[in-house]
Amino acid sequence: AAIRHRRGGVAASRLQAPPRLCACFAAASFSPVPMPKALSLLEQLIRDVQAGTCAKELKTMIADGAAAKETTNAAAVPSNPDAEGKKASAAHAAEGSKKVAEQTRAVSSKEEEAAATNPEVERNLQTLLSVGEECVTPTELRNLLTKKPNFVLYDGFEPSGRMHIAQGVFKAMNVNKCTQTGGTFIFWVADWFALMNDKMGGDLERIKTVGHYLIHVWTAAGMDMQRVKFLWSSEEITKHAKDYWTLALDITRRFTVARITKCCQIMGRAEGTLTAAQILYPLMQCTDIFFLKADICQLGVDQRKVNMLAREYCDSAGIKLKPIILSHHMLYGLSKGQAKMSKSNRDSAIFMEDPADEVARKLRQAYCPTQEGEVEDKPDEESMHLTEDKLKNPCLDYVQHIVFCMPGATFSAGGRQFA
Repeated sequence: AAIRHRRGGVAASRLQAPPRLCACFAAASFSPVPMPKALSLLEQLIRDVQAGTCAKELKTMIADGAAAKETTNAAAVPSNPDAEGKKASAAHAAEGSKKVAEQTRAVSSKEEEAAATNPEVERNLQTLLSVGEECVTPTELRNLLTKKPNFVLYDGFEPSGRMHIAQGVFKAMNVNKCTQTGGTFIFWVADWFALMNDKMGGDLERIKTVGHYLIHVWTAAGMDMQRVKFLWSSEEITKHAKDYWTLALDITRRFTVARITKCCQIMGRAEGTLTAAQILYPLMQCTDIFFLKADICQLGVDQRKVNMLAREYCDSAGIKLKPIILSHHMLYGLSKGQAKMSKSNRDSAIFMEDPADEVARKLRQAYCPTQEGEVEDKPDEESMHLTEDKLKNPCLDYVQHIVFCMPGATFSAGGRQFA
C-alpha cells in the first residue's frame, strides 16, 4: 500500500526490486521482526524503486513470499526454467525469513538476559511476585518492568459495607509494595457494579457514601496515596460512554453466555441465581481492564476467572500485550471451613474499626486446628486458593500473610520468636 501511494497508484505487481530486498522484505512479512526494522526495509525498497535500480520483479517476491511458508511437492510440478526460478526465489525468501526469526529470538533472549542481570528489575520483580499467590506470567511481568517502569495496576472494589482486615490492612500492604516498585495503582470504585449486585439495598447514594468511607480507612491504615488513584465507575463510564460501551459490546460478541456464567464466582453468586444485570457484570469488569489501560490486574484469587477472560479476549481480538494477572491470597474466615472472610458473619471477620478487646475475643474463639484434614475439601465448590493447604488454620494464615507480609517482620509466641 505504501509503494502504491508513493508511485501514484502504480500497481505493486509492475514494480521491480533487487533480490536482496525481496528476501529481506519477504522475511519481514512472515516473521516477528520488530516494527522499526520492517519499516526500514520498506523505506529502502521504496528508495530503490524510485531510483530505478531494481532488477527483479516485485511480483515474484509477493507470490513467492507466501509460497515459502508451504511445502512444495516437486514431483507434482513439471520441470521448467520458470518453475525452477520460482523455487529458488521461494527458497531464498524462506532462508531470509529463517535468519530474521533467529535474529529476533536472539534479541529477545539478550533482552531477557539483560533484565535478569538488572538488580533493580529483579528486586522489583520479586517484590511484586510476593504480592500474588499466582502470577500469569512471571516472564511477561519481567518484560513489563524492563520496558515500562511506569506501569499501571488496577483493582476494583464494591462499596458494600464495613471493611475487614483482608481488604484493609492486607490490601494496603500489597498496594504499598506495588507502588514502591514504580507502579501507579488505580482503584476502580465500582459503585455501579455494587448496584447491579444489589448491595446497600440498591441505593446508589448509600453506595457512594460507603465508597468514601473505604478510602478514608485505607488512608488511616497507612496506604501511600502518592501513586494511587481512585476512579468512580459511574462517573468515568458516563464521561467516556462511547469508548467504554464500544469496547464492552466488542467483548460481549466474542463470548457465549455459558462462558460468561463461569465467571459468576466474582460476585459470590451461584449460576442459577444470577439476574440479567449480574450476567452483564463480568463483561463490564473485563471491559474495565482495557478501559483503564491496566498492565497488571492485581485482584484476589476469587477474581481470577474474569481476569483470564480478559486474556482470552486479547487472543480473539488480536491484542498482543495481554494484561498480567497478579492474584493475591484470600484470607480465611475465623469460623471452621470459611474459605474467605465474610461480612455477613460478624464473628468470622476482624473489622478495621474493631477495638483491641474485640479483636482479642474473636481470635480466642477462632477455629484453630493443629491436625491436617480437620476441614474437608468440598469438590463441588469453587476453590478460593491456588496453593494446597491441608491445615486451613486461619490464625496461622493471618500470621503468614499479614504479620510476615513485610520484610524483616518477627512474631513471638510461646516464648519463642519466629521470622
